[in-house]
Amino acid sequence: MPSPDPSSARRRRLLAATEPARATVSAGALTAAFPLLRLAPRGDSHPVLVLPGLLASDMSTVPLRRWLRGLGYPVVGWELGRNRGPTPEVVEALPGLVERLADRHGTPVSIVGQSLGGIFARRLAQRAPHHVRQVVTLGSPFALVDGGDDAGPGARVYRRYRHLHGTARIAPVRGGAAEPLPMLSTSVYSRWDGVVDWRACLQEGGPRSENVAVHASHLGMGHDPAVLWIVADRLAQPRGGWRPFAPPTRLGLRRLFPSTG
Repeated sequence: MPSPDPSSARRRRLLAATEPARATVSAGALTAAFPLLRLAPRGDSHPVLVLPGLLASDMSTVPLRRWLRGLGYPVVGWELGRNRGPTPEVVEALPGLVERLADRHGTPVSIVGQSLGGIFARRLAQRAPHHVRQVVTLGSPFALVDGGDDAGPGARVYRRYRHLHGTARIAPVRGGAAEPLPMLSTSVYSRWDGVVDWRACLQEGGPRSENVAVHASHLGMGHDPAVLWIVADRLAQPRGGWRPFAPPTRLGLRRLFPSTG
């Protein structure tokens, strides 16, 4: 598990202070890039559940859900209000939501989770692997869930709401939190994340697991053009025909992605 680097404290403070401004830039970039995003891959119409980050609600995932709905996916939010962490209500409701969505459509569900929502997504996948087709996390520090201290803004806010959290978990973590899931999993992370330590967003690589870097801020993950392209590309992967993500090269889209991970 990554440990805080004292020499990077100043950089992290700067990234945290500029998060709102950089998230606004991502929103503007989305508007400019939208015509090109229409070229994004499209897959079969399997159901997708989108989970919001800490202190966010379904309102924060409207751009992402609207985008996926336009690609032909039946998409739902979690409909549990503001995400204040693993409250008893959340722990009880989420597994049933995944099961009902899978049963309604007769096929496993892909889960896209932003920040804390991605941690929930990974644990749901462990609890009910037969109901989950794929997990895509956006800036989710799952490697810090089970121990260690983090002085970042995200961890401080999470601890502030710890008194609301129940003692039960959505699912136990088998082995290390960063170990690959039993199904396809993609972790999208950014070295420019000003809310969580990007190193805590890295899972172990495997034949069906990967980490993909973007330039986005933490708050801008849900509407950053590169992130939207990655989500579309991953959901379009045929069952049994998965391949690692490769940035698009046409029409200048490659510039949306870092040259190295």
